[in-house]
Amino acid sequence: MCAHRIPNLQIAEKQQPLLILPHEFTAASQGAVQMRIKSSQSPGERLSQSKSMVLQDFDLPQKPISRHRRNQSQHNVGGAGVIEISVELKGEYLNKAKILESGKKLRKNWASTWVVLDTDQLLFYKDSKQEVVTNLKTGCKADGVDLCGAVIEWTTQKSSRKNVFQITTNSGSEYLLQADSYSTICKWYNAIKKTVNSLSKGDGGFVPGKAGLRRSNSTEYLPRDGSLPGNGSSSPSSKQRHPGHRRSLNMFTSSKLKHSMSDSADKNGVKNRLKKFIIRRPSMKTLQEKGIIKDRVFGCHLLTLCEREGTTVPRFVKSCLEAVEKRGLEVDGLYRVSGNLATIQKLRFIVDQEEELNLDSSQWEDIHVVTGALKLFFRELPEPLFPFRFFELFVEAIKTKDRMQNVQAVKKLVHQLPKPNQDTMKLLFSHLQRVLVYSSKNLMSTQGISIVFGPTLMWPELDSGNMAVNMVYQNQVVEFILIESQEIFDLDKK
Repeated sequence: MCAHRIPNLQIAEKQQPLLILPHEFTAASQGAVQMRIKSSQSPGERLSQSKSMVLQDFDLPQKPISRHRRNQSQHNVGGAGVIEISVELKGEYLNKAKILESGKKLRKNWASTWVVLDTDQLLFYKDSKQEVVTNLKTGCKADGVDLCGAVIEWTTQKSSRKNVFQITTNSGSEYLLQADSYSTICKWYNAIKKTVNSLSKGDGGFVPGKAGLRRSNSTEYLPRDGSLPGNGSSSPSSKQRHPGHRRSLNMFTSSKLKHSMSDSADKNGVKNRLKKFIIRRPSMKTLQEKGIIKDRVFGCHLLTLCEREGTTVPRFVKSCLEAVEKRGLEVDGLYRVSGNLATIQKLRFIVDQEEELNLDSSQWEDIHVVTGALKLFFRELPEPLFPFRFFELFVEAIKTKDRMQNVQAVKKLVHQLPKPNQDTMKLLFSHLQRVLVYSSKNLMSTQGISIVFGPTLMWPELDSGNMAVNMVYQNQVVEFILIESQEIFDLDKK
């Protein structure tokens, strides 16, 4: 009987028979459409051949088809749910979030999106109006998800929201779709699931709006181009016809493992590159020779700075002391009042860049900025003006009650200091002696100056002892040297 009907089908196709598509029926249709084909070879004889326009349902078993037209049009039986989905899924607002793109994690941002299910992809629009504009204008494309080889599954771990399912594409991107209504999201899940299954099984599967042809009382699907097995254009097994889909699915199943392996490989690669960079980086001396890093004044060792400048007293210290003696000896709170920190840092930057410095400029008009920069210079020395190894020696030198013995002990220690330390200390204390001459106007006493310069000029290398006790000794040493500076530094023998 089958051999008798196939020639009739071939002849009928040349006569272009009328096909009634599923969307012309209501939701109550059976899901199968009877199609009559009239043969031109026997006009008196009416031979009919039934084909079924069947929508594939991979999750539910096929139900028997009713042959009565009245039953098909008036009763709600069989694949009504499938037809209903194809009508309702033209567009609807859903919440969408893209969490992965080509294996790279993205920040999860939920957004309400107009979603349309096409034949082989899921289209996203900002709103329903954009869909109309995109369809009218050629060249305008909407964001879409290729469903070929995709995986769809419910998830509760990727989001705290309810009614969420996940779509993972063959390229390694992941999308989350959600709706407040469970019936709505379930409807979309089933429709997308059927589309994905149909695409994985070949062209004869279910595609919304494009159903494959199936013979009556048969599970074999015919391709949509109308070719028949007798013409040699189709094989009976859809999996054998399209082995590429199986390969794409197999490639995807191992994509997550590949991504995790690639992440660890990337981390190891970054570590190796950092190690090579650290090993190959040039030394500080090389950078200084090339002029990339310039020698600084603030924070530079006193001996190194004096050797570079060819003096025993840093030029910046001389400039500051001269500016103070020129226009600041009578200023109230000299060395005690703090200057503007931003202006002090600006002055420091100019000095470190070895730019020409003129402290008589109007921007350094505030003498407290100059004194603040001078104190900052001494505080940032890697080793203080009183070197670390001399800290305890100076403290012990002033502990005896014999004044002349203390003077001789301190004088001996001062002469043991390196030449830059000794000359800088002599110039500074002679300047502070002139500050004391104007103490009635600047209100600075020996005790006030020692409180300011004690922790500025000397401190222990390790703060293992009592800080308060050390501060007391610091102030006492500076105050003693300030009072006895003429004998210690031989200032009266100039």
